[in-house]
Formats: sequence, structure tokens, C-alpha cells
Amino acid sequence: MQNENINYKKRTQKDYPMSFKMSVIRELETTSIGMYAIARKYGIQSESTIRRWLDKYGTFDLEYVKSSKMEKSKAKQILELEARIKELERRNARLEHQVEMTDHKSAFFDMMIDMAEKEYKIDIRKNSSAEQSGNTRKTRD
Repeated sequence: MQNENINYKKRTQKDYPMSFKMSVIRELETTSIGMYAIARKYGIQSESTIRRWLDKYGTFDLEYVKSSKMEKSKAKQILELEARIKELERRNARLEHQVEMTDHKSAFFDMMIDMAEKEYKIDIRKNSSAEQSGNTRKTRD
């Protein structure tokens, strides 16, 4: 067999869109399919990539799920709770950032609408004081 020169590009977790990452995590968390099987199913290079996604975006702790049913020591419970707090703080910071970005986008779109209305001398926004058509009015019983 002849050695073929295959152009192989190593992928990183940044190559995957957020929606894809979240759907993989959702499937992992809601089904009994393991990480290896999901990695092969979606062509993800490594299970460690999925594990990083779970650490960043997942909703449960894999170590807790896989641990035995033995009673945990107080120290271990505290460590798990501290890890959970850090995870929630990370998620909260990410969500706050998303809200901030959404606010910026909204302000930008408002500014663009204002500019378009001024430039083209038309009303783009709905006039809230305008009377609605008869089709959409609620009738009283």
C-alpha cells in the first residue's frame, strides 16, 4: 500500500459552533450514551473536548454522577459544593455577558432604525397609539 499524503487539519473546540456544543452536551446529559460513543457519532476528535464542554456549559457534575453510592465525607461534600459554586459563577458571568451583548445589540439596532427613519423619512417602528385593525381586537362576551 502506498503512503498517501493526506492533508489532516487538527480541530480544536473553537471550530465547533456553540449550538453544536450545546446539542452534544444536551444529548450526553439526557441519554445514556457515553462520551466515547457521542464523540464517534459526531466526529469529535477526542472525549476530552466533550469533557471541557461539559465543564464549561454542562448542568451536572460527571464525577458526582459516576461516583459510588458510598456516603461522602463532609470535606468532599464541601469541595463538591465549592466546585458547583464556581461552575455557577462561571455560568452566571457568561449569561451576564450575553445579556450585556444583547443590550448593546438592541441599542445599536435602535440607533440604526433612528438613522434609517431620518435618512429615508419613513416610520419604521410601529406607532403604539395607532388604532388596531378590527381583526385583532378582542371582543367582549
